[in-house]
Parts: sequence; C-alpha cells; structure tokens
Amino acid sequence: MTLRYRQPGVVLTDHRFTVPLDHADPGGETVELYAREVVASDKAEQDLPWLLYLQGGPGMPAHRFVGRQAWLERALQEFRVLLLDQRGTGASTPANRQTLPLRGGPAEQADYLTHFRADSIVRDCEAIRPLLTGGAPWTVLGQSFGGFCAVAYLSTAPEGLTAALITGGLPSLHAHADDVYRAAYPRMERKVAAHYARYPQDVERVRRIAEHLLRHDVELPGGHRLTAEAFQSLGAMLGSGDGSHRLHFLLEDAFVLPTPRGLQLSDAFLEQVRQALSYASHPLYAVLHEAIYAQDDRPTAWAAERVRAEFPQFDAGRALTGGEAVLLTGETVHPWLFDCDPALRPLRETAELLAARTDWTPLYDPRRLAANEVPVAAAVYHDDLYVDTAHSLETARAIRGLRTWVTDEFEHDGVRAGGTRVLDRLLALVRDEA
Repeated sequence: MTLRYRQPGVVLTDHRFTVPLDHADPGGETVELYAREVVASDKAEQDLPWLLYLQGGPGMPAHRFVGRQAWLERALQEFRVLLLDQRGTGASTPANRQTLPLRGGPAEQADYLTHFRADSIVRDCEAIRPLLTGGAPWTVLGQSFGGFCAVAYLSTAPEGLTAALITGGLPSLHAHADDVYRAAYPRMERKVAAHYARYPQDVERVRRIAEHLLRHDVELPGGHRLTAEAFQSLGAMLGSGDGSHRLHFLLEDAFVLPTPRGLQLSDAFLEQVRQALSYASHPLYAVLHEAIYAQDDRPTAWAAERVRAEFPQFDAGRALTGGEAVLLTGETVHPWLFDCDPALRPLRETAELLAARTDWTPLYDPRRLAANEVPVAAAVYHDDLYVDTAHSLETARAIRGLRTWVTDEFEHDGVRAGGTRVLDRLLALVRDEA
C-alpha cells in the first residue's frame, strides 16, 4: 500500500520497490528499496518532471527533510523529487552488523556487499524509473558519492537521464585508491593549517588531548575506544562550511577539573566525539569506502593506512615529541576503526576480505563519457577536502559537454549550505542560461 501524507508546503509519498540483488541475475535473490517522493502542495496533482536525488556516502540514506528545506525549495518549483535510500542504507534492506550475519560468515558477507557499489545503485534507479515516470527520463542530482553514481549513470544508462547535476562529486575515472589518498593527505594538512591559523589556541588544545589519549585508555559512551588516531580523524569536520567553527567549540571544553581522578576528558566532550566518530548509523561508509575506487585487478589493501605512512607528519606521537602541531585527518578509513567502533567490530573480517579483493568490475566507461550527449553541470569546490579538485577537473574534461562551476564560496556541503543558489546555478548551466 502506498502511503501519502503531508508536511508544511509539501506532499510526501512513500514508495517501496523490489529489485534483484544482482542485476545480472534478474531471477535470483532480491532486495527492497525505499524512496520518498516529495512534491509541492500546490503542484501535487500536476504532471511534473522528476528529479532523482542521490545522497553522498557511501552508506548514507537520503536526507530526511522537513518541509522545503535547503535545495528542495528550488527543486520543488518545477520538479517532483525522489529521495532514494540507496541499497543497504536507511529503509532499503539495511546492511549492518545486525543484518549481515544472515548472509553467513565474512566470506559470504563480502560477496554480498560487492553488489552495493555505484554500478548496482544505477541499475536500481533504472529498474524503478519506468514505474514512476512511465518510462520518461529524469534529472539526477548527485551529491558527493551521489555524483560518483551520476557519472556511473552517464556511463551505463544515459538514455535514462534528461540532465545530470553533480555537486562535489566528480570522481577520477582511473585513479587507484592509493592515488586518491596521496592527493588527500596534503589537502588535509592545508585544511588543518587553515584551522590553526583561524584558532591558534587549538594547537595546544589538540596537543593536550592527543597526549592524554596516548597515555590513557579512554572509552566513549557505548563502548567506542577513543585512541589518539581516532581523535585525529575529527579532522573530517573541516570539510564542511562551518566545520572549523564546530571543531573549535568542541575542543574548547574538552577537559574537566577538579575530579577525584584528576584531569579527565569531560563527559560532554566524549559524548559529542562519539556522535562525530560513530559509524553505527552508516557502517557501509567504512566497509565499502575504499571499494568505491576499485575497478581494476589491484586490491585496495587499506590504501589510506598504507599511504599515511608516506606522510609521517600525521603521526601524533612524533609531533608531540618534536614540539609540533598535531595534524588531524579526515575522509579516510583505517583497519583500526574496526577495533575501536563497536558498530564495526563484527565486520572486521568482512572488511579485510573486501580490501583484499581483486575482481572488481569497471564503474565508468571513458569512451561513452567522451561521446556523452546528456546535459551535465558540476559544482567543483576549489579545495574540497573529500574529493580532489584536480581529479574532478580532469574528469570534467573527459565528459563531453560537461559544464563546471568552480567555486570557493562553499565547501563540500555546498548543496546543503548553498541550497537554492547551488541548484539554481547548475540548472542554469545545463540549460545554457549561465
């Protein structure tokens, strides 16, 4: 039964679809997809074109908007919007420590999860599109990993698209995960330097916290182990527009004194850190993160961890000994995460098998992209923490007709922070109005 209901200014409809787990085996096992349709209240009965939104990630469900928030305000002026929970996320046959044991052991779980990358997500979209649009193509808006999916869509089924809008999500067509992280660590260092220039008092605060964690075993609420390396990964906050400010406020009240046990990290600090670091709501982000770059016969083999060794300045102990600022990290997944986070611990062997896998299929078709006829526009953020700008621009040149908007006005979350303005600019680009 289709459920229809209302929020301020919008009419919402819940949709559920059944699709093959492996689209190459349409008669085999299936998974269920959930998607929420959103339309402006005053246009609910109109025949509108569709806009499909693909969330960033991997492993993130579609955002749960209330009313006409962020970019929805602009989209609802002319589109009927579909917010898809990509397979394995949200209400779409979730894949996590609670459900994956039904598959069997780690080997069976790893085999299952090979079907949860961009190529399968695109085939899901093509399977449900005729059921919603009657066969008409739709516009796709891809944020971050959603943009990776949009490029895979252009490679696989461009006939399903009227236009593709990409925000902070143009992937390299060829780079191995090693290349991705060799570009990422210097970018991270720049972001940390900019944060310390803005908030110089945080240099000593970070040093004190890191030193405390190297000397003490600290557990977050819920059983998460807070190591110095885990603390450093809070640098991921620096990839959003207000992240530097939020990080500063988090750090300023880290310690509490006096207590019967002397100087301690405060409960308030530890709870906020738990919320920032936990993968309980999106475990596939950790499990499949490096797999989104895998498309040749080389294993990813914990690329971020291996490449980090090439940048010794990120070693907290070394920085403390040398009297240097402790650098933070972000947008990287490491094997020790699966020891620290209780939501990931049962998936450690599964992640190891995925990291060792060599039979990944290609995600993008450079020849087809070079002959592309679908209007495409991409917002490329000038020094994006999460997606390398040079890689994005190289891909932009490889996709025929793609128009870029390179901006330093927003960070990676520009489609959220900029909302209406970002979507308006991309729509103007694909329509040759800008």
